[in-house]
Amino acid sequence: MLPVFINGRYLTQHLSGVQRFAGEIARAMAASWATVDGPPPVLLAPTAPPPSAGGLSTGGLSVKGVGKLGGQIWEQAELPRVARSGVLINLGNTAPVFAGRQIVVLHDAAVFAQPGGYSWKFRLWYRALQACLVRSDAHLVTVSEFSRSELSRFLRTPESRISVIPEGAEHILRETPDAAILDRNGLSGKPFVLAVGNLAPHKNLAGLGNLAKALAARGVPLVISGGVNSSVFSATASLPEPAKYVGRVTDGELHALYRAASCFVFPSLYEGFGLPSVEAMACGCPVVASAIPALEEISGDAALYANPAVPDEFSAQVLRILDDASLAATMKAKGLKRAQDFTWVKAAERLKQMALELRA
Repeated sequence: MLPVFINGRYLTQHLSGVQRFAGEIARAMAASWATVDGPPPVLLAPTAPPPSAGGLSTGGLSVKGVGKLGGQIWEQAELPRVARSGVLINLGNTAPVFAGRQIVVLHDAAVFAQPGGYSWKFRLWYRALQACLVRSDAHLVTVSEFSRSELSRFLRTPESRISVIPEGAEHILRETPDAAILDRNGLSGKPFVLAVGNLAPHKNLAGLGNLAKALAARGVPLVISGGVNSSVFSATASLPEPAKYVGRVTDGELHALYRAASCFVFPSLYEGFGLPSVEAMACGCPVVASAIPALEEISGDAALYANPAVPDEFSAQVLRILDDASLAATMKAKGLKRAQDFTWVKAAERLKQMALELRA
């Protein structure tokens, strides 16, 4: 019986949506493996630098340090030496080209569809690597029907080669809301509108300028949480003015922000899934999102939509929520129901079954 491994490179990376996916899948898969005949998956991680979870979950799975290198070189040269003896699950867009039996999760096609938002080195490497992976025997997975169609188009492979396994959102409810962030920023007991995202151009935070001004006229702040990785993104967008930027936050702080916000606004130009919108819905926060395919697919009728090319539409939709308590309550109820469709337990079960089929 072949062992199952998980690519643990994510443990050495900063937390973002991709690393969130990996950590939550590891956690849920560890819990579900009790029904499987055989040992649970082992996380294979770089030992140089030493693996550091940095807030990322191992799910209780054992971590085995492999090799002496790190980063992409480790993933391509040292990881496959061990991984070839079993089935390897790669959860974060990259994987060794020569690893034998493996599953590769490609979260979106943004590096192809939004090339200007990434550094040329990142863009070149991702395009070359994913082109190689799609031509290998790897089992490909993505997180939405939209991403499947995009990856099929850009990588020139049939959609039938790519399985769709949506993300989950129950992690945000696991953390006790840390209301201290509200006190520190003067938000306790006051209405505010929340946006979450990094400063990459396609996240379109700069497109909320008109909304920020409209809210300021009412004495309602636009609060923005997130960060930026300068090694990945080619440029950063300017923040809308006036807005309150609270930077990176813990899950407990984010839970508190979602619960207290009058509305969550998601102005992205391009997404593969759109996890923040599901997190917001799970916390009972009404959502106004960009009218783009992935967000419409995932949020359904549980969000209001605005054309990201028309900034005033965000203002109009958000003000509808603020001015109509009945509408806000309706969107909250729809969001809570919709969020129940997306769980890490379901996602991990699907990936587990794929791994067991490869192991047989």
